[in-house]
Amino acid sequence: MKKPAVLVFVPGLGIGHIRSTVEIAKQLVARDDQLFITILIMKLPFDKLFTNTDSSISHRINFVNLPETLVDIPLVFPSFVNPFIESHKIHVKEAVTKLLTDLSVQSESKNPRVLGGFVIDMFCTSMIDVANEFGVPSFLFYTSSAAMLGFWLHLASLRNEHDKDIYELINSSTELVIPSFINPVPTKLFPGELSDKEAVAIFLDFGTRFRETKGILVNTFSELEAHAIHSLSDGKTPPVYPVGPLLNQKSDDTRVAPDKAREKSDILDWLDDQPPLSVLFLCFGSMGSFCEAQVKEIARALEHSGLRFLWSLRQPPPKGTLTLPSDYADPKAVLPEGFLDRTATTGKVLGWAPQVAILSHPAVGGFVSHCGWNSALESIWHGVPIATWPMYAEQQSNAFELLELGLAVEIKMDYKTESEVVVSAEEIERGIKEVMELDSDTRKRVKETSEKGKKALEFGGSSYSSLGRFIDQI
Repeated sequence: MKKPAVLVFVPGLGIGHIRSTVEIAKQLVARDDQLFITILIMKLPFDKLFTNTDSSISHRINFVNLPETLVDIPLVFPSFVNPFIESHKIHVKEAVTKLLTDLSVQSESKNPRVLGGFVIDMFCTSMIDVANEFGVPSFLFYTSSAAMLGFWLHLASLRNEHDKDIYELINSSTELVIPSFINPVPTKLFPGELSDKEAVAIFLDFGTRFRETKGILVNTFSELEAHAIHSLSDGKTPPVYPVGPLLNQKSDDTRVAPDKAREKSDILDWLDDQPPLSVLFLCFGSMGSFCEAQVKEIARALEHSGLRFLWSLRQPPPKGTLTLPSDYADPKAVLPEGFLDRTATTGKVLGWAPQVAILSHPAVGGFVSHCGWNSALESIWHGVPIATWPMYAEQQSNAFELLELGLAVEIKMDYKTESEVVVSAEEIERGIKEVMELDSDTRKRVKETSEKGKKALEFGGSSYSSLGRFIDQI
């Protein structure tokens, strides 16, 4: 008889990584009643303390907020990540030691639990050392695409096995062949952080350690990323388990912003009055915001297009601070004069937006997105085509892949927040009109892929089977 096992998850920094971790934890305990999960949460200085308010989460999933650690270096990504994670090793050891003590107390029972392993985020590879100290295997939970997993593994391999200077390679090439992408990837679409030599080394060190794990769980599904997943069966990469799409259908919510329930209700009431597939939704993630000049161009494009719209407009944080965008006290200050009055019957400008509830509404026909992987999966799940407007991190590469797969149209694929380029109203209008076309091939493909994603999670589906193979490894 299989012994009950405890898996220790160490998610990456930020609520997006925690949400994905909660979703995979829910899937695991639902599939195997011998599995127990402890999620260890590291808090960034500007984050709220995590509290689970979802009463539907199994009692076999336990959350532990680790003690807050102050690292005496500037909070600049990615250079602060390693010291920040390293500083939490002692807290992770203490938490797991306490867990083992609790397990040994229970060992008098007929079927005692054992520590089955660590499941770590891509930025937490130094926790492999902690798992090794406890004599248990490590698994990687990669919360972005299989294509981007292949990206980091390939660049790390070029450096480690072929002695290539990756920083020089990126800066001297216009495009590179990355086996997990169908077409050569323009280097201008690589994560913006790779324009810094130190950052290149940090990311490639993460990628190098991926191969030390016993297996890699990826939030994707075989039918979405068949090419990328096949490219990872190279004999060098640990077994890859596509287990997605993992989505929190309550993720918008009132859990994150309890005071927003009335606002959410008003938005959904407004959508109820709109024709099917007629509303364009614009939302750029928890870190997405624009300068005033760019806001005005978006407004002009929306007004001139005549499209119905819901626009989540956020105020940029003060320059030089590592805080998140916030809602405007009065968006009129940054919008063209009279814009709100002239579009009062066709659109709504919001601050915070209940993204999942909006994407799932039948009135929504297109999504202008920053192409964060969670948002891309949510849009595909609900059958809503994407107009790509990536901003930071790996979003440009995500946009490139979505366009390769025919699931998106382009507004500006190489946009980067730090570049301060202003995209013209004409470019924006062309993209938003294209994404809203009712009988486009893109819309048909997104709809088909949505159905495949739902089937992947059902009994006998590709992700269902893949998760079963992972559980057998524990």
